[in-house]
Amino acid sequence: MAAKEPSPIVKSYLILYNAAQVVGWCYMLYQLIAYYTIDKGTEKTLWDYLGFTVILFQNAALLEIVHAFTRIVPSNPVITTFQVLSRVMVVCGVVMATPTGKVSPGLPLAILAWSVTEIIRYAYYALNLIDAVPKLLIFLRYTTFIVLYPTGVTGELLCFFWAQSHVANTKQWSIEMPNTYNFTFSYLYFLWAVMLLYIPLFPQLYLHMFAQRKKILGSGSSSGATKQKHN
Repeated sequence: MAAKEPSPIVKSYLILYNAAQVVGWCYMLYQLIAYYTIDKGTEKTLWDYLGFTVILFQNAALLEIVHAFTRIVPSNPVITTFQVLSRVMVVCGVVMATPTGKVSPGLPLAILAWSVTEIIRYAYYALNLIDAVPKLLIFLRYTTFIVLYPTGVTGELLCFFWAQSHVANTKQWSIEMPNTYNFTFSYLYFLWAVMLLYIPLFPQLYLHMFAQRKKILGSGSSSGATKQKHN
């Protein structure tokens, strides 16, 4: 179902939000490349080098949940919430929370996949709001996910796996019995539960994107894509 045209104020806000995200993720991709090229040999870890940028722009995506629930964009609120919170969980609950998560080999994989995906996605959203999406961008939006989605998921799962070893050794953020509230919680089990959720959810979301790709690109027309007004 097509969304109604947003008011000029809302439209301006969405354009600025998406444009800011494009700039932020472009800068993050530059930082990632620079870390392994022009600044190769720095004593900083990758997270020390670009962690602030990741925290800032990934958590800014929380606004997308607000956008979806307030219906200023036609995105599915439930799917949007899951997609955003899964990334925030990786950043805040895994990488920021543990020293092992920060040095996971999955971190550069995740950041590479996230940054390229988000540059394309936010650029698509911003240009879509002014009916100026080029065909190349439409093609990239509905094609690059084929490689980037599994790459990002692999990176995220590696971050989880590296983090769980630290949580297992320190019992971080866990609550054991006995205690006043007669309540127990294992952050280690929580991390494993989240990892296991990827098994049923990843194929569904991946196949959904293929269905969208067939819908948008299969007809050989960009009109269906440019009529969708997202955040």
